[in-house]
Amino acid sequence: MDPLAKLFGSSARVKLLRLFLFNEEEWFTPSEAAFRAKAGKAAARKEVLSLFTNKVLRKKSGKGGTLYSANPKFVHYESLRTFLRTSTGVDDASISQTLKKAGTLRLIALSGLFTGVPESKIDLLIVGDKLDERALATIIHGLEAELGRELRYASFTTEDFRYRIGVYDRLVRDVLDYPHRLVLDRIGM
Repeated sequence: MDPLAKLFGSSARVKLLRLFLFNEEEWFTPSEAAFRAKAGKAAARKEVLSLFTNKVLRKKSGKGGTLYSANPKFVHYESLRTFLRTSTGVDDASISQTLKKAGTLRLIALSGLFTGVPESKIDLLIVGDKLDERALATIIHGLEAELGRELRYASFTTEDFRYRIGVYDRLVRDVLDYPHRLVLDRIGM
């Protein structure tokens, strides 16, 4: 079991905390939160109510039912956000290992959220051959649940990526010309 899950009582609570605290301007129903955090609906509902009771979340009534959002007036709000941001269990090796399930990878570049530059166009650049887009989307959704944020990503075939490099494609240049980390490089960047 994840050490943070032991500390906070459950992995669902950790994922929901990350979801709400890293998306502080957004409002979610318990069902939406469960989907985004990849947690069971019953567990998510229980945890959301517990977080609301402890004033970590605030609520309002909306068209789709009761909506919840992070409560910036919570006493330990910034401390909790900082702690959760710095204690993520997602590292470069686990990202590479997880993405390998989507096909033959040639390049994985991390930018944006992973480098602390949120203005970047994308967070994850994936280059590979025989990539299964459906499997890739599922893997990305799993990473989003662990990180608590929606990831912006782009995937290309090796041939398409080389073409884009050759024509100075803006999206590719935005990743490679600014702070980024190469997790995997079999192209020779």
